[in-house]
Amino acid sequence: MSGSQTTLALALAPLLLAMLGFVGGHFLLSWPGVRGRLVAALGETPFLALYSLVATAFLVWAIFAYRAAPHLALWELGAAGRAFALAVMPLALVLAVVGLASPSPTAVGGERVRDLGRAVRGITTITRHPFLWGAALWALAHLAANGDAAALILFGGMLVLALAGMAAIDHKRAARLGEGWRAFAGRTSSVPFAAAAAGRVAVDWRGIGWVRPAAGLVLYAVLLYAHRWLFGVPVLAG
Repeated sequence: MSGSQTTLALALAPLLLAMLGFVGGHFLLSWPGVRGRLVAALGETPFLALYSLVATAFLVWAIFAYRAAPHLALWELGAAGRAFALAVMPLALVLAVVGLASPSPTAVGGERVRDLGRAVRGITTITRHPFLWGAALWALAHLAANGDAAALILFGGMLVLALAGMAAIDHKRAARLGEGWRAFAGRTSSVPFAAAAAGRVAVDWRGIGWVRPAAGLVLYAVLLYAHRWLFGVPVLAG
C-alpha cells in the first residue's frame, strides 16, 4: 500500500469505527441474551435510555466523521444516479413516515402486542417492516447518488442495518410471541406486496389513509428544498 493509500485509509478509519459501533451496537444491545441481562440489571426504561444514548453517540460520531472524510471515488453514475435518488426518495420517506406513525408488532415495544390478528391492517398489509424499508431505500438512493468510499461506509452500513434488522426482528418476535407471531407472519410479508401478491392478504388502503403518506411527501419536498442548507449538498446540482 502506497503512502497516499495509507493516508486515505487512516482518514476513513474514524468513519468506519463509528459505523461499526452504530451497526454493531444495535445488534449487540438488542440480542436477547445481552438485552435480557441488561434489563434485569438496569430495568426496561434505563436500558432503553442506554440503548438510545449509545446509538445516538455513534451516529453523531459517524456524521462528523463522514463530513471530515476524504473523497475517494468508487463509481460515478452522474445524472442517472441523481435521478434514481430523486425517484426513490419519495417512496422511502412515505414508508418511513407511515411506519413510524402506525402501530406494529415489529416497532419498538411491539413485542407487547397481544392481539396480533388485529395488527394485520394498514401498512402491515404491504410490509411488516415499513420504516426499515424506508431506511433501506434511503440508503440505496444515497449510495447511487454519491459513489465514494465514505458514502459506501455510511450508507452501506445503514443499508446492512436496515435489511439485517428485518430478519433479526422477525427472529426475536418469533421466539417471544410463538404461534401468534407465526400467524401474523403468515398473513404479512417482509418484502413489500409479497403477501398481497400471494393472496394471503388484501392491501388495506383505507387503513393506510392519505394523511400519513401525504406527510411523507411533504417531508420529501422540504428536504429537497432545504438539502443544501441542512447537509451542504445541492440535490438538483447539474
